[in-house]
Amino acid sequence: MLNLAVAYREETFERVRDPLADRGIRAVHVPTEARTVDLADPPWDPDEFDVGFVYPSRAMEGGAVDALLDVPWVNDREAVLTSRNKAGVVAALGREGVAVPETVLVSNPVDEDELCAAFERFDGPVVVKPNSTTRGVGVARVDDLDSFLGITDYLDLVHDYRATGDKSFLVQEYLPGATDYRAMVVDGEYAGAVERRLPEDALAAGQWKHNVHRGATARGVDLRPELRDVAERTAEALDVPFLGVDLLETEDRVVVNETNARPTVDAETKYEEGFYDALAELIRRVAGSATRR
Repeated sequence: MLNLAVAYREETFERVRDPLADRGIRAVHVPTEARTVDLADPPWDPDEFDVGFVYPSRAMEGGAVDALLDVPWVNDREAVLTSRNKAGVVAALGREGVAVPETVLVSNPVDEDELCAAFERFDGPVVVKPNSTTRGVGVARVDDLDSFLGITDYLDLVHDYRATGDKSFLVQEYLPGATDYRAMVVDGEYAGAVERRLPEDALAAGQWKHNVHRGATARGVDLRPELRDVAERTAEALDVPFLGVDLLETEDRVVVNETNARPTVDAETKYEEGFYDALAELIRRVAGSATRR
């Protein structure tokens, strides 16, 4: 039996535990946030785990837990940081010929003239989003220049604080009416997808972000081959073995909006039949190919 440390939120751990156990992998939840850990007497035994899944979301806590567990990770620290840097993802994918939204990176502080020029590159409205958050946190749609400058004024105030690490944000084109998909890629192969959609009453009320954590529902879908190919090309370009790829499809375009190297694992019925077989094989490969420090 292979022992797997799962440094994920409870919901994902609960979903993966039994399917992985059926495939000879014992999954144990190793939460790393909102807790205390005695570094001299940690709650995990030495050599208890063979492999980890996935590197913790917070870099500082992750560094400590990584040192205590001393395991190779399915999606290591570099993979998580690569995916979290939205500007880096857009740049890397654009270089590889993968379609992405038109995007301007803003690194505060920036003169107002430059901000105005960034806004005026687009027909409007625009999307303003932090460069390194998840779950749609801090993402705003802006219709006019005054509102855009008001938001950037606020960001400038926040970024004045020395403790603020990431002082960058993105300005992106807004794609009205786009269908939102989350495709999963496991070890380079498409493994399933969900369509994320807000309820009609939420849309009528003006909501537009199709994040599950903002009230959207996710239903399993059978993606067309060309969309599967885009997801696989994205994972290959970023060199991330277990990746959620967010696709936006309009009448005439499909773009990669974001990626997530710590994607929430949904119900097994929403993925391809071999999803857990592929995931278990990836876990075994990582456990067998990496050496401990």
